[in-house]
Amino acid sequence: MSSNWVVQNLQNALETWNQKLAEIWQLITTTPQNFKGGGIWRVIVNINGAVQAIGLALLVLFFVIGMVRTCGSFTEVKKPEHALKLFIRFALAKGAITYGMELMLAIFNIVQGTISTIMKAAGFSQAQQTTLPQSMIKTIESCGFFESIPLWAVTLIGGLFITIMSFILIMTVYGRFFKLYMYTALAPIPLSTFAGEPSQNVGKSFIKSYCAVCLEGAVIVLACIIFSLFASSPPVVDPNAAAVTQVWSYIGELLFNMLVLVGAVRMSDRIIREMMGL
Repeated sequence: MSSNWVVQNLQNALETWNQKLAEIWQLITTTPQNFKGGGIWRVIVNINGAVQAIGLALLVLFFVIGMVRTCGSFTEVKKPEHALKLFIRFALAKGAITYGMELMLAIFNIVQGTISTIMKAAGFSQAQQTTLPQSMIKTIESCGFFESIPLWAVTLIGGLFITIMSFILIMTVYGRFFKLYMYTALAPIPLSTFAGEPSQNVGKSFIKSYCAVCLEGAVIVLACIIFSLFASSPPVVDPNAAAVTQVWSYIGELLFNMLVLVGAVRMSDRIIREMMGL
């Protein structure tokens, strides 16, 4: 690392950014069962098992309500075809509650396979590092003390923004895990609505929303890949311009690319929901 304090300020901010980007890359490929050593997942599994009892009670309630609202009279229930239809609906709804955990993990694994395919197709095994060009370092180091004062102000503001955006980025990815855990823990309640025809839309919306949360990972990976491609070719800076102008131009374009990445990651939920028509 350079001994120049202005360069160090920028390099420290970029190091924080690269660390958070590498952590995001690792988190996206981590399953909820292995996240933070699996301790959170074990608690979520216990909560899911406890909520299953509530889901089964609601299953009967939604089934009875659905049967009353869809059948004109008790005579219709006696018809074999209608009775069979009700029995199949009840059995499928009970299966969805009992094996809901396996169903949600299967959906998550399918999406993880999609994410792995995207990574392999892009040829990225990890996020690309964003580094300060050697020419920029030489330009900053060639400045005197008084010339370094405005440079320090520029790099201080730029470094602060880079650090803030890196933490916003990682918080969004952690938020995805929180949503995955909450969906898994409370799954038996919305899945019980499949027992009644009038209430089944709640269950369908729940499955679609869970798929959207899983697919957020694919949007985050795509956004990181696109940013990595931008980062692999540093911003073009006029070497004849003043040092402050060069540094400001470099930081400005770098911040713009980072802001686009943060915006895409933050909007990943909205992008997926628009694609799925939610």
